[in-house]
This record gives sequence, C-alpha cells and structure tokens, in this order.
Amino acid sequence: MAANQGERTRRRLSTEERREQLLSVGARLFSESPYDDVWIEQVAEIAGVSRGLLYHYFPTKRDFFAAVVERESGRMLRMTAAVPGLPVREQLTAGLDAYLDYVLAHAHGYRAFHGAENAGDEAVRRVYRRNLAAQEEQILQTVAADPEFGPLAERRPDLPVAVRGWLAFTATVCLEWLDGEDLTRDQVRDLCARTLLGILAP
Repeated sequence: MAANQGERTRRRLSTEERREQLLSVGARLFSESPYDDVWIEQVAEIAGVSRGLLYHYFPTKRDFFAAVVERESGRMLRMTAAVPGLPVREQLTAGLDAYLDYVLAHAHGYRAFHGAENAGDEAVRRVYRRNLAAQEEQILQTVAADPEFGPLAERRPDLPVAVRGWLAFTATVCLEWLDGEDLTRDQVRDLCARTLLGILAP
C-alpha cells in the first residue's frame, strides 16, 4: 500500500525534463550500439515510459537520434564558444580544456554524436555533418579575428579543409582516450593544440 502511495505522490517530470531524460537514455544506447541495433522499445523500457509517450516526443527513430545528435552538438558549441578579443593560442588551451570537460562528463553523448556518421540513415548523417560544420565555422571565425593568424588565414584557401581534418583528428584522439588509451588529459590537450597550431602556422 505504501509503495503504491509513493508511486502516486512521485513528482511528475515536466515536458522538458522528460525530453532530457529520454535523450540521455538515447545517448547511452546509441554510444554502446550501432544505430540499427537500438530499438525504441529499449529506450521506453529504460526510461520507464510507454512507447506511445516516447513517440509523442519523437515521431520516428530518426527524429530521436537526430535530437540526440543536436543536443550533444549544442553542448559542445556552448562549452567551446569563443571569447572575443582573446588570442587564438589562449583560446585554444581554454577551448580544449572545456572540450575535454565535455568529453569526460558526457562520454555517452560524445560517442553517440560521432557515431552518427556511420548511421545507416542519410538524414541522420546530414544532421551530424551540419553540426560538425558549425564547429568548423566557430574555429574559422576565431582564427579570422586573431591578429597573428587572421591575415594568414585570408591567404589560405585550404584552411577550411584543414580545420575539418583537425576536428576529425581530435575526435579520434578523444575516442581512443575514452576507450583506455594510455594518455593523460594534459597529453591529449597538448597533442590536439600542437596539431592545430601546426596547421595554422605559415
């Protein structure tokens, strides 16, 4: 009887809280298994909701995974946002520290985000690529505004491709690190920082 009363008096989650709960479950499942191996029924069961309620928030599995990818990308962009007026060299250290904070705190979401490129659904891959392009643009704008690197960037038509390659490199390093690669946090940060500065050097 007491247990039933506890169930009745348990606080109901708000719409936003429920959505966040579902996305957190999805981030974990998509990070542990390929896209095609994750079932909506799993998400609903773990979250303790009906399948119908989950479909109320996300009409299709594609919509659900796309929302997971959007959520994780938004977190990364906010945590690594540029600070106006701060030189690139200082921004790079601070930005990578924030990035690694995110990787550690949201490892499931990070893996899920970078697993989107391998999803079988082209629409999901488009979401991933669009959000990756936002990260690239954020870096290019920071470089362009820097007194040291900005003038050089104007004469570097290859820079967008180079930055895109650096993002892929950084993701690979971080995923290997999460999987147990024997590197310290400082070693990961310094490796990624040196690589980007090498790309930017004249």
